[in-house]
Amino acid sequence: MSRRIVCLRHGQTLWNVEHRFQGHSDIPLDETGMAQATRAASLLAALRPSMIVSSDLQRALDTASALGRLTGLDVTVDKDLRERGGGEWEGLTREEISANWPREFVAWEAPGGEQVTDVAERVSSSIRRWAAELDPDGLLVVASHGAAIRLGIAKLMGLPEELWPALGGLGNCSWSVLEEGRKGWRLLEHNAGTLPEPVQSDDSPEATED
Repeated sequence: MSRRIVCLRHGQTLWNVEHRFQGHSDIPLDETGMAQATRAASLLAALRPSMIVSSDLQRALDTASALGRLTGLDVTVDKDLRERGGGEWEGLTREEISANWPREFVAWEAPGGEQVTDVAERVSSSIRRWAAELDPDGLLVVASHGAAIRLGIAKLMGLPEELWPALGGLGNCSWSVLEEGRKGWRLLEHNAGTLPEPVQSDDSPEATED
């Protein structure tokens, strides 16, 4: 028996469509995003999750709540699962960011924003904390955000920072599955749930390129 974790990215928002950096801005799901959340819930409910934990931001919480309604599970909220803070970039498009902060854009380091190492630490610590409450064969669903999930997974698996870009981004309402093995957590599936398509996310350009 092994504990498993499903890391579920939230559904689509208007700012995703407009390629705006969302960060900690509390942007709701759009109509497409709500439909995506409903579809994802119908698939993930079949896995019989034991626990659902979500970022406190509405787009993730509404995504998690769709699964909670189907499974009858309460959704626990954890602020540590928030997206990477975007500082001065929040609400801006990638074109606006690259035009006004060309050097920072290349490094994907927003003025006043969070460092990737800090995001990786808080997200992975949150996932570990909740996973520790599972039964030996339990399944935890974590509803979070594109960059937060990718960085958290990389840290959880013990990848060195220079290899974090090797993990690609997640599409809206796609998920990744981890399983606990004798030597730690291992990645079973990544960006599952849809056919490959361009990723619209706050994540770094190299993680979201077509």
